[in-house]
Amino acid sequence: MKLLLTEDNRDLSAWLTRLLNQSGYVVEQAFSGEEADLLLRTQTYDAILLDLTLPLLSGQTLLRRLRSEDNGVPVLIISAQDSLQDIVEHLNLGADDYLAKPFDIQELEARLRCLLRRASGKANPVFNCGSLSYDSNSKIFRVREQVLQLTPREHAVLETLMRKVGKTVSKRDLADSLVILNDMVTPKALEVYMVRLRKKLEDSGVAIITLRGLGYMLSAVEA
Repeated sequence: MKLLLTEDNRDLSAWLTRLLNQSGYVVEQAFSGEEADLLLRTQTYDAILLDLTLPLLSGQTLLRRLRSEDNGVPVLIISAQDSLQDIVEHLNLGADDYLAKPFDIQELEARLRCLLRRASGKANPVFNCGSLSYDSNSKIFRVREQVLQLTPREHAVLETLMRKVGKTVSKRDLADSLVILNDMVTPKALEVYMVRLRKKLEDSGVAIITLRGLGYMLSAVEA
């Protein structure tokens, strides 16, 4: 999952990024509202962690702009402004959740998982495709209850496909799930990950289908 973290406190941003990376999230940092706005116009994210007191362009203005442009990306506000009025106001503006500072990283991650499940239309944290299952809480893949051993990048690719099972996922979206800005994944490298995943999914009844010119799709196949 690819996140945009907007936080002008660089120490806090570095700490959050490190912990979220350890949990398998790809995180891009923005230290001002203007920088975040530029990234949102050129990149796609699964969710935004949004501070309100950003320089150059406030988090509130950024949220208003997102929703006025019908950008439905999930937004979790993280702010020291914790009055009931602040919370209600920003939820009414289109934020999906609100977490007051200081907070526990476990609560942040739990709220993120919940927010991402809602965005995918699933209340259940477990995704299934044939004999393949993925628990978005534990971040474990299983084939017929056996844990599937994956490298971090294989995991990122398969998670992106699993969350959109039965739907076409573009190469751009898959590449975005793997890297942060300025760390490009070549089409050849992406194909290498696909070859490795297909080998690990052999005899599972699950296939990664190539749709030429469009991308890839994860689907259950008949034996």
